[in-house]
Amino acid sequence: MCTAVTYKTADFYFGRTLDYDFSYDECITITPRKFPFRFRNSEQLNSHYAIIGMAYVLNDYPLYYDAMNEKGLCIAGLNFEGNAFFSEEEKKNKNNIAVFEFIPYILSRCKNTTAAEQMLEKINITAEQFNKNLPAAPLHWLIADKTKSITVECMKDGLHVHKNPVGVLTNNPPFDIQMHNLNNYMNLSSENPENTFSENLELTTYSRGMGAIGLPGDLSSQSRFVRASFIKMNSVSEKDENSSVSQFFHILASVNQPRGCCKVGENYEITVYSSCMNADKGIYYYTSYNNNQITAVNMHKENPDGSVLKKYPIVSTQQINYIN
Repeated sequence: MCTAVTYKTADFYFGRTLDYDFSYDECITITPRKFPFRFRNSEQLNSHYAIIGMAYVLNDYPLYYDAMNEKGLCIAGLNFEGNAFFSEEEKKNKNNIAVFEFIPYILSRCKNTTAAEQMLEKINITAEQFNKNLPAAPLHWLIADKTKSITVECMKDGLHVHKNPVGVLTNNPPFDIQMHNLNNYMNLSSENPENTFSENLELTTYSRGMGAIGLPGDLSSQSRFVRASFIKMNSVSEKDENSSVSQFFHILASVNQPRGCCKVGENYEITVYSSCMNADKGIYYYTSYNNNQITAVNMHKENPDGSVLKKYPIVSTQQINYIN
């Protein structure tokens, strides 16, 4: 279960929480422009936009969870189990792309969301597995740049591309239902409420924050969608980099999952990591469950025209700044 969010101050920011009961050896991975992308059903791509994001690298192939390219286009894939449906067969007159290839296929070629929308018209997402041990993940995606966001969902009735005016995505139910559900919370406010209960009762506020009474606080995907949308849409910060990044992680913190609150078999689902990408500057910030100090990787400090993946392991040991 995960939550993805967009945010804009002077620059555009994009990121997500990855919530799961275990993790692969994912790492921050830079794919330079000359890295040869091998796609299962199309020609090898030897020159493309540079990409940075969180990926599980297997057989020298970056299986990205979330990423951005050098032009500022961002994508995150989130679990959509029970609703995601991908074709078992290739389709003629379509670009047949496996689920695990979707993020690199879009980011390697598209400079913005509009270009991604145009490419989606020609794509058939297939259920082809990366290997026999990695089945096709049931995903849907948030794609965004500084001008607009879209949600992409492939279901039994076809590929759906939704405008996403809140710039938020969680998991089930489908996005159009999530958006309709926000109508139930139109009374929420960042300001204290007025008494509309009855003119015959003298009701007064007794605490700050009562305008948000009714904001769901549980860990379900629908509740996280409401909570993240309300907090993101009402979020205020200074426009400098440190303030913007700090505020972004505060938004994500509203949907963090601490160990012990969501049991999965014998394990517990936790927020394995949280990410924040500055899509204008090409910087990937992150925190991990065991290290809430922000760590940053700048894609532009590596050779953009290289041909070899650059990997940075997650700093997973708590970093503490002792001042005495």
